[in-house]
Amino acid sequence: MEYKSLVKGYLLRRYKRFLADVRFEDGTTATVHCPNSGSMLSCLEEGAEVYCSPASDPKRKTRFTWEMIRINNGWIGINTSLPNVFVFEWVKNGILPGFNRYTDFRREVTSGDSRFDIFCRNEDEECFVEVKNVTLKVGDEAQFPDSVTTRGKKHLETLILLKKSGKRAIMVYTVQRMDVSSFAPAKEIDPEYAGALERAVKAGVEVLVVKVEVTPGKISYHSLMEYHF
Repeated sequence: MEYKSLVKGYLLRRYKRFLADVRFEDGTTATVHCPNSGSMLSCLEEGAEVYCSPASDPKRKTRFTWEMIRINNGWIGINTSLPNVFVFEWVKNGILPGFNRYTDFRREVTSGDSRFDIFCRNEDEECFVEVKNVTLKVGDEAQFPDSVTTRGKKHLETLILLKKSGKRAIMVYTVQRMDVSSFAPAKEIDPEYAGALERAVKAGVEVLVVKVEVTPGKISYHSLMEYHF
């Protein structure tokens, strides 16, 4: 996935979850949209370099969307809406392993009272995929979530039900930073989510942890990561 016409700036502050103040290189300051509802622990640093994308809607109150921040000499993708887009492309194009046997691919498909990011199928099998964005770093480890998520726990519970009904169920965690070597649920932040993930794996729900390389030019698939509980 390639970026177009990003604008460089420096983070002044992030507040009210969806807002941040950025000083651009031309000296101007603007309030930008922060597309991340989490706490953003370990990926906030005042004065750090950031890149923002111009809004396509001229009527939008915030003229820019914050896309990434530079921490520890590496870029971290903070836009939680993008993983649904690039993972879908990787699934369709065979970049992400394990999906070559499907012939039909769709986004945003509902099952029960949950909506899943990706749906794949062939003549013999249906597959539901949920995608999560990971930015939290604890030591050398990527963790999820960075704040309590009852919605995320519900997705895991629905994936368990789908697996029990004979469907293939997959949770994909996209780690949008390169300075980590493994993944684990954030037990100290949300022990209920961590417990639900462990139950899901025992029930047969598959977990893929994907390390993603983020640069001001593009987002690229890097590798699969190990995970543990």
